[in-house]
Amino acid sequence: MGFSYHLIAPGDRVLCALSGGADSMYLLCRLLEGAQRGGYQVGAAHYHHGIRSASHQEEEFVRTWCDRHHIPLYVGHGDVPGEATRRGQGVEETARELRYQFLYDTARREGYTLIATGHHAGDNAETVLMHLIRGSGLRGLCGIPPRRGMLIRPMLEVTRQQVEGYLSAHHIPHVEDESNADPAYTRNRVRHGVLPQFTQLNPQAVRHIAQTAAKLREDEELLSALARDLPGVTVGENRLGVDIPALRAAPRPLAVRKLAQGLAALHIHPSQVYLDGLFWLMEEGQSGDGLDLPGHRAVRSWDQLTIIPQGEPEKLPTIPLHDGVTRWGAWRVECRTAPYAQGNGEGLWLMNGDYVLRPRGVGDTLQLPKRPTKTVKKLMMEKKIPATLRPRLPVLAQGERVAAVAGLGTDQNFLPQPGQAARYITITKENDDHA
Repeated sequence: MGFSYHLIAPGDRVLCALSGGADSMYLLCRLLEGAQRGGYQVGAAHYHHGIRSASHQEEEFVRTWCDRHHIPLYVGHGDVPGEATRRGQGVEETARELRYQFLYDTARREGYTLIATGHHAGDNAETVLMHLIRGSGLRGLCGIPPRRGMLIRPMLEVTRQQVEGYLSAHHIPHVEDESNADPAYTRNRVRHGVLPQFTQLNPQAVRHIAQTAAKLREDEELLSALARDLPGVTVGENRLGVDIPALRAAPRPLAVRKLAQGLAALHIHPSQVYLDGLFWLMEEGQSGDGLDLPGHRAVRSWDQLTIIPQGEPEKLPTIPLHDGVTRWGAWRVECRTAPYAQGNGEGLWLMNGDYVLRPRGVGDTLQLPKRPTKTVKKLMMEKKIPATLRPRLPVLAQGERVAAVAGLGTDQNFLPQPGQAARYITITKENDDHA
């Protein structure tokens, strides 16, 4: 186990996240050691959180050290406590988000190809244990990934003891962050309370946890690669469509990952809570059931699951009308051929021909028998159909012409002659109320 120089290619420009603490100072020095033979360049970035009084001294420390060693340094400032209050979230979470935002913004502005952070084997072991304690799937037990996009962690196979030994041997100074000992943070309780118990049982516990996480990561990467080729999930612009039977036909470990990949494409963190809720919708839910997600809502319509932005109505498709049963939104549309008998049945009669099912369109008109032509919108208003239901009522059309509308009736120009072979259509919602 050691420093992972293989994450850096010749010609890369690496931006080192430099807090001034032991881990980040080790990271910077090891990056500088390999820069000449590896053919890459190194710069440093320090973010002043404004959380502690010592933050000013830490900034001054990294400025002095980088200036003495001729290392480009970029410094950012933020009011983390104030921003945490504005966002309504924890200080630690806000500090992490602002720090990474600063790192990415700086790297892109200054032309760096990689960002390196000082997470080591102990951090990785702590992450695995925290995920295990909170409940996790295989992905969480993989620990901290060594690379994600332009973000690299070259120290994941380096122990804290190795860091301290290196700094001591090379007389490299660093600052101490007193918050690392604060038991208010869960990670600190794991670091100072739980993990030492493991090392008492086996001095190599941290190393073994890191090795196990690496092996599990290989399994996770294989399963995720297989999941990407699965059918059943379609990603659109800020929306997701799921063919429930197609996705459920796949082994569950692959189906879960396929759904997680879809959520990630919508910038929704694929937490186990959300995935469990979506699978409940697919396995136990009824048409019309839904689930709220961050900024989105998942809605089941028969064998389809649609995830759309909050407040945006579900966009229903245009599909051909076939003999037999067709599912459309929350409706069951059944079509059969029979001789037309006026007044016979509660469904819609249409002369033979090809039709499509679609939602109401702007300017659609309908001429009901012995009545003047009116817009479908006006007819819906006259019948007091709720505005929320109007875009979801099935419309039967032939080309651009509306032939019939559920809840309104058939256009007189599409009515068959008595005794003529015709198409008889019943449109039913899940609660079996005929439209």
